[in-house]
Parts: sequence; C-alpha cells; structure tokens
Amino acid sequence: METFNEKIEKAELEYPRQWGFKIIGKDKEKLAAVIKEVMGEKEHLCSPGNTSRTGKYHSYNASCHVQSKEERDRLFKAFQDHEDVEIVI
Repeated sequence: METFNEKIEKAELEYPRQWGFKIIGKDKEKLAAVIKEVMGEKEHLCSPGNTSRTGKYHSYNASCHVQSKEERDRLFKAFQDHEDVEIVI
C-alpha cells in the first residue's frame, strides 16, 4: 500500500504553491514558538488546532507559500527534528 508521501510524489505537484503542516506536541506555547522559529522571516499563517481528549497533546496548523519540493521538505524536516514536536503531518 502506498504511503501518503508516495501518493503526493506521484501527483507531480506544481510549484510555487501553498502548503500546510499540522504540528503536534505537548505544549501549546512551545509549538507556537517552534512555528515562528522554523518559518523565520517567511510569511506564514498559523492557527491553533485540536487538543486531545486528555489535554496531553495539542496541534497547530501552519501554512506558507513554498517555492519547491526541496523547500517544502526542508520545512517539514525542521519541524520533525525539533525537540518540542511529537508529530508533523
């Protein structure tokens, strides 16, 4: 079965384009700070997402205009590698 990323690659997306990330972690304030850190001076949108039933996990939705697949992957990896982020979708 194909993964989501494999399906995206086969779709042959055109760039530049708008791209969104869902960032999930345990601390809302730290997640908001991570988004600002990773995006830097890049213009972006950020909005709170959901909180788990137990209140242990929170999510933020972040989106920006990416110029290429490489830029999109670089941002994804920066979120993924950050110590305050549990999951990036």
